[in-house]
Amino acid sequence: MEIEEILGRAIPVQQLSVNGKIKLIAHHFEKIMRILELDMDNGSLKDTPERVAKMYVKEIFSGLNPANEPQVTLFEKEYNYDEIILERNIPVYSYCEHHFVPIIGKAHVAYIAKGKIAGLSKLNRVVNYFSRRPQVQERLTFDIAGFLKAKLCTEDVAVIIEAEHLCIASRGIKDAGSTTITGSYHGRLAAEKKNELMQLLKL
Repeated sequence: MEIEEILGRAIPVQQLSVNGKIKLIAHHFEKIMRILELDMDNGSLKDTPERVAKMYVKEIFSGLNPANEPQVTLFEKEYNYDEIILERNIPVYSYCEHHFVPIIGKAHVAYIAKGKIAGLSKLNRVVNYFSRRPQVQERLTFDIAGFLKAKLCTEDVAVIIEAEHLCIASRGIKDAGSTTITGSYHGRLAAEKKNELMQLLKL
């Protein structure tokens, strides 16, 4: 479908294909570039609208597409293990919804299994999925925790994120190096196991 057809028919964005969304975003992003008086005949810039559109839809905002929701593979819990399972230092690459600039940091995800445990890589995929959309860090932290509680069928979940916000580092006060820490603690990880979790994070 060409951009003229998309614009002419005023197709709702919910009905657009991935390629249709890319065409529409590229069309509007080119307008932004022209308003900024960029030379769109420049060989380095002429394909930028399409590159940006593909990046938005297929990469940095791919978490907006429910089809990309990760499948959390579960395994039977063995050895009667009833202690904390912690995945530390999971990379976080998200975008501030206020200024559309990056949030870069790390997430620490912990849970105590009930009857099932998750493949470790699935925790990373969940963090990545919710990060790949415009976010505020507080909601990102709660989104990950809530999703894992539902998928793992346990209340004993904790998510901690420490991140640098480039809306602070690259604009406004321009304070590079400061970080923001948020946490979402549930079940036993909000009670008798919280101190143990804090000690594990220091290892």
